[in-house]
Amino acid sequence: MATEAEILKVLSEERNMRKAAERLFLSQPALSQRLQTIEKDWGTQLFIRSQKGLTATPAGEMVIAYAIETLLKKEEVVETIQSLTTKVNGTLKVACASIVGQNWLPNVLKDFVTQYPEAKISLMTGWSSEIIKALYEGEAHVGIVRGQVDWKGEKIHLFRDTLYLVDKQLKTIEDVLTTERPFIQYKSDSNYYQEIQQWWQQHFTSNPGKQIVVDQIEICRQMVLNGIGYAILPSITLNEHDGINKIPLANNEKEFGITRDTWLIGYESSLALRQVDAFVKVVQEHASCLFDYTK
Repeated sequence: MATEAEILKVLSEERNMRKAAERLFLSQPALSQRLQTIEKDWGTQLFIRSQKGLTATPAGEMVIAYAIETLLKKEEVVETIQSLTTKVNGTLKVACASIVGQNWLPNVLKDFVTQYPEAKISLMTGWSSEIIKALYEGEAHVGIVRGQVDWKGEKIHLFRDTLYLVDKQLKTIEDVLTTERPFIQYKSDSNYYQEIQQWWQQHFTSNPGKQIVVDQIEICRQMVLNGIGYAILPSITLNEHDGINKIPLANNEKEFGITRDTWLIGYESSLALRQVDAFVKVVQEHASCLFDYTK
């Protein structure tokens, strides 16, 4: 049965009785009754009900914050108890850059759950700023981020991939000077977009004739695969079956192309947890395979 703290947390997140009831595996009448009991125990109304949904009252916001803090403290105690055992169990909370979560992490998680079937996994994906926020707020044990990230805790380099100009038709960098095809760009909160802008300005005297800007790298990739235009994409998103031209951004051996680094970050206290330590080892094993193709 869901605890009071769990009910308040889910209600504050969903702000809708029906959706909250579904998440808590309760009927709406049962959830409504539980909420009435909780409000009676606290001696105040915690939510205002309207056609738009649930809105926390000032008192409700205080009680919800207390509930969330209680749940986090309980997780910490459970993790500490579990770390005393010899088995790898408990919940592993991972926050991962979307591009890595889509293209590289699934095989890592497959190996992890195969080796440690008693462990549970909580995974969130997003931009690097969202991942760092999740670590700060205790919503994740470890984060996997891209690019240059300012992090004061533990930071482990995983791998570096190269960026290519990719297209169905273009075959050389110089072809962009004469093409009428649009340049499709992915814009995020990282410095990825700025790096590509700087590279373009260093190589060409004018901006692309046609541009399309999207907010998800997978949309950018799919548009290229469907022949809509060309883009600059990291090698982690590409494979030999894509049927597109991969053009290096370096024009000669003395020139360096653009690369993107992937890092694993976290706090020392979290990395010491048994399930987190086991996950880091699996991650590093997979990262080393990127450089040793015999594995």
